[in-house]
Amino acid sequence: MNFQQFLLILHARLRIVLYTLGATVATTLVVSLLLPKQYTAGTAVVVDVKSPDPIMGMVLPAMVAPGYMATQVDIIQSDKVAQRVVKMLKLDQNPKVQEDWREDTEGQGSIEAWLGALLKKKLDVKPSRESNVITINYTATDGKFAQVIANAFAQAYIETNIELRVEPAKQYATWFDARSKQLRDGLEAAQAKLSAYQREKGIVALDERLDIETSRLAELSTQLAMAQGQKADTQSRQTQARGDAESLPEVMQNSLIQSLKSDLARQENKLNEVAGQLGQNHPQYKRLKDETDSMRAKVEAEIKRVATSVGTANRVNTMKESELKGAIEAQKNRVLELKKQRDELSVLQREVESAQRAYELVSQRLTQTNLESQISQTNVVMLNPADEPLQPSSPKILLNLALSIFLGGMLGVGAALLMEMMDRRVRSAADLVEALDLPLLGILDARAGAPKSRFGWLKQKRKPAMA
Repeated sequence: MNFQQFLLILHARLRIVLYTLGATVATTLVVSLLLPKQYTAGTAVVVDVKSPDPIMGMVLPAMVAPGYMATQVDIIQSDKVAQRVVKMLKLDQNPKVQEDWREDTEGQGSIEAWLGALLKKKLDVKPSRESNVITINYTATDGKFAQVIANAFAQAYIETNIELRVEPAKQYATWFDARSKQLRDGLEAAQAKLSAYQREKGIVALDERLDIETSRLAELSTQLAMAQGQKADTQSRQTQARGDAESLPEVMQNSLIQSLKSDLARQENKLNEVAGQLGQNHPQYKRLKDETDSMRAKVEAEIKRVATSVGTANRVNTMKESELKGAIEAQKNRVLELKKQRDELSVLQREVESAQRAYELVSQRLTQTNLESQISQTNVVMLNPADEPLQPSSPKILLNLALSIFLGGMLGVGAALLMEMMDRRVRSAADLVEALDLPLLGILDARAGAPKSRFGWLKQKRKPAMA
């Protein structure tokens, strides 16, 4: 089918097209006039995602996530918000509404859920593409009711937004409170254990005691070195005393011995003189010899006493060395014990510090969650409250008529083409050639000389063809 054939069919079936168009437009007009008027009220809320959180002091990452605005739209369209609107406006207490609910559900289920589902059917939520504004539209047969419901949905969304933030914070606060009590008990137990250990060991300032005991150990070590030096000296003198006691410095420096030696020397000189003069058998010689022997014995006794004192000093130094070694060993054990106590005390102190840090961290989180659980502000603000619409939003008669004209025209054309397919007619030479599949010899116009019709230009004019 070419365009000329299409126009010929429309010309032939023009009445069907016009009847179909007129019926469609008339039906649309009647239905538009009979449909109840619908009023749409709209409010807008703005979601602030860039301001810092008043408690955390920073912008929360979730607020700048790509799906944050879509989540807010889903919250507005949720059953929770719809049922909050029902409770806020006390729609479930209306006797007529209760009667409709019983007739529809036979009293089964919740009236709040039933009403919420009905309200959501007329709700339209649209987020802005390039801003953080969300538009909430509600359509109803009463403009005032549409205004009230739209504003109620915005307010319910704000309250739900606060509740969605507060409820988890309350749960966290309860958990942190219980955990805080456990950690506080643990901290008190660790502190009590540390105090008991300090009382048991008598520790006041462990580091100071350790320094004192370490200094004492160093002092004892110095004394031991000195005692060992003195012992070596007395030991050498004692060995010398056993061989040649007279050469001992103590003997040589002893004034009594030197005095006795001088007296002995004079006595010996005198004895030699008497022996030369009187002879050894003379009574005076024997008396002087007895005195000389007595004096020599006294010198030897004094030398022996001094040598014995050297051995005593050596024994004293040996005992002193032994005592110092024992004292040093005991002091080492004392220092090691103090170090052990310091290590154990450090472990207990670290346990206390760890318990203190854990308790402080949980206490900080408890304070924060307590603040969050008491917050009454949100990042959502109502931008434009809904006003009562003065003009109905539907039905739109002019728009419906325009659509009915287009639709009626399409239906009329379709009906004409359908009837043409059911009852095919020859409306031009091209139809005859196409139907018979024979060459066209000529065209005889029965209306030759008659006035041309308005659609005469549609006729195909061809010269007679030769067979």
